[in-house]
Amino acid sequence: MKQTKSSLFPFRSNSAIKLIRIFLFATVVIFMNSLEISAQIKIYVNTDLEGISGVFNFTQTREKGSPENIQACEYFMNDLAAVINGLRDGGATEVVVLDGHGNQAVVPHLMVPGATYITGKPRSGAGNLTTLDSSFAAMVMVGFHAMNGTHDGVLNHTQSSKSENRYWYNGVESGELVQNAVIAGYYGVPFIMVTGDVATCREATHFFGDNVVTVATKKGLSREAAELYPFEETRKALYEGAKKAMSVIPKCKPYHLDFPVKAKKQYLQKVSGSSETELVTKEKVILNPLQILDL
Repeated sequence: MKQTKSSLFPFRSNSAIKLIRIFLFATVVIFMNSLEISAQIKIYVNTDLEGISGVFNFTQTREKGSPENIQACEYFMNDLAAVINGLRDGGATEVVVLDGHGNQAVVPHLMVPGATYITGKPRSGAGNLTTLDSSFAAMVMVGFHAMNGTHDGVLNHTQSSKSENRYWYNGVESGELVQNAVIAGYYGVPFIMVTGDVATCREATHFFGDNVVTVATKKGLSREAAELYPFEETRKALYEGAKKAMSVIPKCKPYHLDFPVKAKKQYLQKVSGSSETELVTKEKVILNPLQILDL
């Protein structure tokens, strides 16, 4: 008996073909959406002022609104622009900048496109790391400084240079790089790049390893003296470093301490009724990474 074409392909009805088309279309849509989601790479840029190109004395960083400070903030915005452009050209789809310096450094009319900028106070978030969460692929530290007491660290301090704060976690003295890394690590966010003077870059490599990209903006001679590098050179290096940093994301792991942590803080405090100061020591067991600064 001769078989007809329809008997050989019993499911090739119009309704069946429509169902197949709908299924294939849905599959393609789901696949494309998954590609789009996987391609989203958010970078959190945490900033400070002391490690910026051309900054080497406390007048530039402490005296808000002074001519020296205004100029330093312009230096800051140019360094930051180089990093943002490098991150975007390296594949970042979203860049969020945190104005992390105590009296703020962002100059709105100098903002470059390709990022959003968080500034002003008060702000929420542990360590003032506003909006930081696990959706970020990595963190970049721009314009940072070495921990208090670093002999060749330009404007070295930890949290406060006026009270000369020093911090230890499980017996290891640590600065602001580690403090920020602990909070970022809580959210599973690794450091991929640190910029600042040579001492800051050395500190970053010591704590976070060789995979972290470091860019030196100057070389410290003492706390308020530095061998400065031309802006054209530092900003080219910042751009190239940021672009490279995007490629090391898979190699960089979030930074973690073993909690609970035995923490110690030392600082200078004025003696009541006197111009003298005394050294105060506080110790505490910290149970949560988000409380790393609660001393």
